[in-house]
Order: sequence, then structure tokens, then C-alpha cells
Amino acid sequence: QVQLVESGGGLVQPGGSLRLSCAASGFTLDYYAIGWYRQVPGKERELVAYISRVGWAKYAASVEGRFTISRDNAKNMVYLQMSNMKPEDTAVYYCYSALRQEITSWGQGTQVTVSS
Repeated sequence: QVQLVESGGGLVQPGGSLRLSCAASGFTLDYYAIGWYRQVPGKERELVAYISRVGWAKYAASVEGRFTISRDNAKNMVYLQMSNMKPEDTAVYYCYSALRQEITSWGQGTQVTVSS
């Protein structure tokens, strides 16, 4: 069964850090681009970060310099390291896989809350 499972969400204080993980099963990540979206109720879904098959990364302007996306193909894992977090980073974060610019799988989401 093709599946993406996120973990690592939780509550963090402003200025703190959190690392999200996305574990793939049922398929090999090597051939896929991977990304992270976030969703806040009542707002449009935002693409936070994206990493290509060969490791080229792109970030939303709102997280540039604070978030880092990485992948470990040997472990079939993708990570999102979030630093200097802000209350506006509060959202449900979803990882996804994509092949030829078409999304093929979604994770179930993990809640991230930035609050003092």
C-alpha cells in the first residue's frame, strides 16, 4: 500500500525549532519529487517547500531562510527542519510526492502550533 506518514508536529514556542518527518512506504522515493504544504482553516493551502529528485530545493518566501527540506532516499524519508518559528507557521502540515509535476500521494497531516 502506497502511503506517506508525517510525524514530529506539536507545540513550540515562538523562536523555537521543530523537525517534521515524512515516511514513505509501498514505493521508492528515489523517483519522486517531495514537498510540504500547510493548511490553516479558512485560508488557501500554501506550498511551503519542495525538493526535486536530485535535491534541488525551493521555498515559500514566508519560510525562506528558516525552513530546510531534505531527503534521505536510503531511508525513504523526507524531513522539514523548521527554525525561528513564528505564530503564523501554525498549521496542519502535509507531505506529498509528485511525479512529472503530478501529485501522486498525500500524507494525513500533522499539526504544528507555535504559541507561547
